[in-house]
Amino acid sequence: MAATSLTYKYRTADMLMKLIIINAILFLAFRLVSFFMQADIQYITSWLTLPDDVSEFVTQPWSFFTYGFIHFGVFHILFNMIFLYVFGKMILNLFSEKKLLTIYLLGAFSGGLLYVLSYNIFPVFERHGYLLGASGAVMAIIAFMATYSPNTQLRLFVFNIKLWQIAVFLIVADLIRISTGENAGGMLAHIGGAIFGYVYAVQLAKGNDIGKWFENIMDWFAGLFKTRKQKPFKKVHRTPKRSAGDKSMDKSDHQRKVDAILDKISKSGYDSLTKAEKDFLFKAGKED
Repeated sequence: MAATSLTYKYRTADMLMKLIIINAILFLAFRLVSFFMQADIQYITSWLTLPDDVSEFVTQPWSFFTYGFIHFGVFHILFNMIFLYVFGKMILNLFSEKKLLTIYLLGAFSGGLLYVLSYNIFPVFERHGYLLGASGAVMAIIAFMATYSPNTQLRLFVFNIKLWQIAVFLIVADLIRISTGENAGGMLAHIGGAIFGYVYAVQLAKGNDIGKWFENIMDWFAGLFKTRKQKPFKKVHRTPKRSAGDKSMDKSDHQRKVDAILDKISKSGYDSLTKAEKDFLFKAGKED
């Protein structure tokens, strides 16, 4: 009964809460599996995290999206989910749930793409690593809102800070950390997600929805898993259409019956008519 209740609550939750729930469930699930099986959590999640080696990520292209749902540290997922909730709420106040999901997934993809390209093009980055966490997707959401509505204010403690100021602070901090070599891969994912969020918001303000194609793909993909319930056939009785000849025949029969009743009246009087004949004549007079 409890499982049914939880399932119902998940199905009726908005997209923002579903994203947070999925991240939380995967975080707990992989930690529990790692604990009970005494296995390395990195090994268990290796098919979902994004490797930087070309020979590896080409065999698991889905990891460009799935890495955005995998976390190892408690504070890592905690801060990501807090930022996701705060800025995700802002997006849902202006746009659809599908738009939020599009920014999240394409933000993760863009962050992963910049990470992979940087580690395979620039020799300054040492390879043989992997990328995980929702930070790139969350940065896309932050950059999107900071670009689309830059002067909207967010209250932090006793200060009111504009969204563009928050985004600039986070991006500058990421660039500084990249230069120091501290978690450079993660910071690159942040920048990649931020770039996508910025471009998406700018184009959307111009009337160009560059994420529409992705929404169409999601709709098509979701349609594959929908069970189509066929409605039971209902027996419908329809009156067959009458041709012009049938209608003219009915009209002539109707007139002949009227003429016969009128002849009867002329010969025997109105009182000689039956009730049915009187009713028929009355109706015929109203139709005329």
